[in-house]
Amino acid sequence: MSSSSSDEFEERLDEVFDEIFEDTFNNIVEAQSIPQSRRAYVERNREGGHVRLWNDYFSADCIFPAHLFRRRFRMNKELFLRIVHGLSEWVPFFQQRRDATGRFGLSPLQICTAAIRMLAYGSAADAVDEYLRLGESTALSCLHNFTDGIIQLFGEEYLRRPTPEDLQRLLDIGEKRGFPGMVGSIDCMHWEWKNFPTALK
Repeated sequence: MSSSSSDEFEERLDEVFDEIFEDTFNNIVEAQSIPQSRRAYVERNREGGHVRLWNDYFSADCIFPAHLFRRRFRMNKELFLRIVHGLSEWVPFFQQRRDATGRFGLSPLQICTAAIRMLAYGSAADAVDEYLRLGESTALSCLHNFTDGIIQLFGEEYLRRPTPEDLQRLLDIGEKRGFPGMVGSIDCMHWEWKNFPTALK
């Protein structure tokens, strides 16, 4: 190989390297100069959300009576308040604290209502924003902490295998409601149902 061809090869190699280096450097500089987008803060007036919730369901002269509370929350008001009280007393996430600006955070009523509404209606996390005044990520956090708190506080009492007396009581209720011999869910996924129609398997 002649020295001139070797020199040409080295020059061409240097040119290619310089081009690649310059392109890579420019890409890095360009990526750093793009301003990072920040999450837009939305003032939701969470205090107003709490006041509206309180006036709608929990005040002495509330707008919605007990039968509508039961229909919308899938439980009676006394049970709901027992859950809220237990969670706010024992789980730090449910204790209302001031934020860095000195404003109170979400109330335990708002947090529990958000979680129960999502569970009761199977709704998306951002569906509770307009009424309860909390964002989607906060609603998901409420749901996660709610389920963990319920398991922690009430698991031993309610999340246990049924006793024979419990099963008999459930069978009696099912028979009264037109489902004789059935315990558990209608889809028969979790409990054996002696008379389950095999054609529906």
